[in-house]
Amino acid sequence: MSNKHFERQNIAKLAGYVPGEQPIAAPVIKLNTNESPYPTSPKVQDAIAKFSIESLRRYPQPTADRFRSTAAAVHQVALENVIATRGGDELLRLLLTTFVDPGASVGMTDPTYSLYPILTAIQDATVASIPLMADWSLPQDFSTAINAHHCQLTFIVNPHAPSGRLIDQETLRILASEIDGILVIDEAYVDFVSDEAHDLTQLAVTSDNIVLLRTLSKGYGLAGLRVGYGIGPQHLIEPMLHKTRDSYNLDAISQQLAEVALADQAYAKSVWERVRLSRADLYRDLEELGLEVFASESNFLLATVPPDCPLSAKALYEGLRASHILVRYFSHDRLQDKLRITVGTPEENAQLRQRLATLLQGASGGVST
Repeated sequence: MSNKHFERQNIAKLAGYVPGEQPIAAPVIKLNTNESPYPTSPKVQDAIAKFSIESLRRYPQPTADRFRSTAAAVHQVALENVIATRGGDELLRLLLTTFVDPGASVGMTDPTYSLYPILTAIQDATVASIPLMADWSLPQDFSTAINAHHCQLTFIVNPHAPSGRLIDQETLRILASEIDGILVIDEAYVDFVSDEAHDLTQLAVTSDNIVLLRTLSKGYGLAGLRVGYGIGPQHLIEPMLHKTRDSYNLDAISQQLAEVALADQAYAKSVWERVRLSRADLYRDLEELGLEVFASESNFLLATVPPDCPLSAKALYEGLRASHILVRYFSHDRLQDKLRITVGTPEENAQLRQRLATLLQGASGGVST
């Protein structure tokens, strides 16, 4: 018996989110989903070893207060300004279900994180997608367009995905003051920004309409744990924390390990710096191979395959995949000639460069080395 008649109409029309490939068999060099190339803090391993199995028969602390207290201390905000979530994606869903009416408009750029329009459709809301400029910057009339669509909430990923471009603090402050709805600044990749003075937390907690998204998946090497958090003014955090959040949304193990990882700022910052250094080296290597690379403030690079290249972006993606090197290829109109490449370890980046060189030389009739 088919269940198609039971599915809500907006869900029946929906194409689900397509994640990056997660191999489970052969060893690969995995540069396709922007995970950390390095493990999380060694203190997390110690916390795992000391975790009491006896505690698992009890429900966890409902609002993850110890983790939230650590996050509040790290960012120098109040406990009431922080909500802990099951990855950053749960925060996105909470923002939509709490603040966006079915049928209302949700603003975002084009391109952007591909989960935004899917979560918007699940909420039965409408996407207002504003194309970015050729250099991936916001158009000057962005706020005007957002208000013209009467957007109750707008998503900005910063640094931008998939380009890695960073929007400066003043631009975001002005944008928040101009739009009528909530501005969600998705800072999933902000740990890799070169300018350590870039910090929007005080702007967010003193604002009327800004919520920041943070995650431990990228900069803290905990993509497999699924912990994120939001920072914002209390009047926006409180209804999500006490009304729309799932009960016991973070399990006891996740709360404890995430707290330990976040508290070890010295280790985390050392990883971020290693990634920045590797990013600069990988940028140079890709350009030397003839690819056009956009300057990134994230842990990935967006490389354009020029028209005169003997292989297309898709062909390079497939050639790398056949060699057990995974990068990300998107079929989006503005991305079909591009590859998004996660910054790996120096060894992984070197193998990527060597294989790209072999593919390009082979296609052009050269002798591979």
